Amino acid sequence: MKKSTPSQLSQFLQYSRPWNLLEGILFYALGVGIVHYLGHPIDWKIYILGQACITMLQLSSYYLTVYYDRLFPTTPELISQNSKKENDDESAKELPRQVFQLTSLTTLTVGAVMTVLLLANRALNLQALLILGIAFFLAFFYAVPPLRLVYSGYGELSQAIFISTLVPAFAFLLQTGELHRLLPMLTFPLAALYLAMLLALSLKDYSRDLKNERKTLLVRLGWPHGMRLHNILIVATYILLLLAFISGMPWGLTWPGLLTLPLAGFQIWQFIQINGGAKPHWGLLSLTATGTLLLTTYLITFTLWTS
Repeated sequence: MKKSTPSQLSQFLQYSRPWNLLEGILFYALGVGIVHYLGHPIDWKIYILGQACITMLQLSSYYLTVYYDRLFPTTPELISQNSKKENDDESAKELPRQVFQLTSLTTLTVGAVMTVLLLANRALNLQALLILGIAFFLAFFYAVPPLRLVYSGYGELSQAIFISTLVPAFAFLLQTGELHRLLPMLTFPLAALYLAMLLALSLKDYSRDLKNERKTLLVRLGWPHGMRLHNILIVATYILLLLAFISGMPWGLTWPGLLTLPLAGFQIWQFIQINGGAKPHWGLLSLTATGTLLLTTYLITFTLWTS
């Protein structure tokens, strides 16, 4: 009996990575939340244009990743899959790679239009342009040769920097035109937590990535060092929050982030159990890692908007 092939729409939605788009929306809201917390007025037109620019950049990166994965199936697994698809009737239902090429060009074009509109509204100064330029570089070369950061061992790091630090900084700069010390105080701990989440999510595919020579961060580090780094990053998240408080960040912004400490502790416990040979519960681990990041970011963002 043949496996049912997902519909083209469900495939397209899957490759659009809705959870990653949600992260981009949440971290953008965090950046503007700091603007609100500091008492500056918010230009909602600029807010929407900036968010659209970031979302289009994310989508372009994801679609280009799929396109080049199919264009250059260098790993034995992908080559085998492509050969099988040539004689598989069900493969006709799969979206061809040209669809992702076209959609990536479309989203890049829309993103460029959003950038022009931001320039026309005088929302982009030199700092904001620099941040956007770095974000574009990381998002574009995450997928595109010759760098293809996604399989360089630095893809997770580039994603963590892009989403958890550059996006909030860009959102803040669009509204105020200058940076503020609250940005690194809040985003650096979340960047550590974001990277820990990516390590946790890549754990399930470690053996397959190693076999197919896909250099994820976990493969580059090796199992023992990757497991250890994950736990260090979790601990560092809450230490950085406390250091931010000691450095002058209000307690009212510190304690919401600390509320997820028990959940983060459970995440570390899961890693210790897996490292000790226990049977992994991948669904629970993914839920814990993603939930810890999203809940911590949401609690801090909610506090910024309601204070």
